[in-house]
Amino acid sequence: TISPPWTPAASRGTCSRIVGPCLLVLGTLSVAANILLLFPGGASKYLMEGHISKHAKAVPGIWGGGIIVSTAFISAVLSKLALLGAAACFVFSGVGLTNGPLCFYNASEHGRRHGTLWGYPFLDAGKNYLYDRRTWSTCLEPEGIVAWNVVLFSLLLLISAAEMVLASFQILNGCLGCLCGFCDGKKSPP
Repeated sequence: TISPPWTPAASRGTCSRIVGPCLLVLGTLSVAANILLLFPGGASKYLMEGHISKHAKAVPGIWGGGIIVSTAFISAVLSKLALLGAAACFVFSGVGLTNGPLCFYNASEHGRRHGTLWGYPFLDAGKNYLYDRRTWSTCLEPEGIVAWNVVLFSLLLLISAAEMVLASFQILNGCLGCLCGFCDGKKSPP
C-alpha cells in the first residue's frame, strides 16, 4: 500500500486529537493536586481554622491549571487563555514552593518573637529550606506540611509547565492550520 502524502490539514487533526486529551488529563491532575494542598495530611481542620498558605488558598491549580486549561481543546482562541492560566499556575506554585508552607512553629528558635505562632518560618530564614531537609522539622503542625507542600507545589509546577507547552502547540497548530488551510485551497475548519 502507498501511504497518502502528508498534508497540513491531516497534521492539524492529529495534533488536536493528541493535545486536547493530554490537556484534559493534566487539568484534572492539577485540580486534584490543588485540592490536596487545601487539606494537609488529608485533614480538613487546618482549612477550617484558616491555617492554609495563601498560595494554596489562591487555588492556581484549579482556575489556572485546571478549568482554564481544560477548555483549551475547544479552540485556538481559548488555547491562549489556557497558556495564560497555566503560566499563572506556574508562577503561583513557584512562589508557594519558594516561600514554604504556613505552619505552627517556635518563633523564638528563629530569633523572632518568643513562643509559638502560625507563620511562614522559611520566608525570611535567609537560606533555602528546599536544600536542607533538617530544617523541615521547624514546622510543628500540621505534621509533614513541608513535604506535603514541596511535593504538591512541585507537581503543580511540572503539570503547568507541560500545559504551557501543550497550549503553545495548540496555538501554533491553530495558526499553522489557518495559514496552511489557505495553501491547500480549502477552507479552514472553524
